[in-house]
Amino acid sequence: MSKVPTDLKYTRTHEWLRTLPDGTVEVGITDHAQHALGDLVFVEVPEAGRTVCPGEPFAVVESVKAASDVYAPVSGEVIEGNPALAGAPETLNSDPYGGGWLARLRLTAAPGALLSAAEYEKLTAEEAE
Repeated sequence: MSKVPTDLKYTRTHEWLRTLPDGTVEVGITDHAQHALGDLVFVEVPEAGRTVCPGEPFAVVESVKAASDVYAPVSGEVIEGNPALAGAPETLNSDPYGGGWLARLRLTAAPGALLSAAEYEKLTAEEAE
């Protein structure tokens, strides 16, 4: 069973969002997503200054199985991509909700419909059937 922290919000495409104390947000892929992908060997994070919209591909993760787009869960401006992932993409496998964050964003609009932890757990359970 994948870990689903209750303090985060989630998307149907398996991204998570954490609101930081300064009002910015951190975005990453879920434990469920990293399990499905397998061992990650490459990560491309967005560059600072880039503007993203919900549902727009903004990062790429590549495993031994396949390359996958990661979609922006909110509208915002990228203030930082996680530079540590370039040299250690496996951090997404070992710590998807901690050191495995992909980007930090400054919101440019209120977040749309995101899933609670309970709603996300239900979604992943339905996908497993």
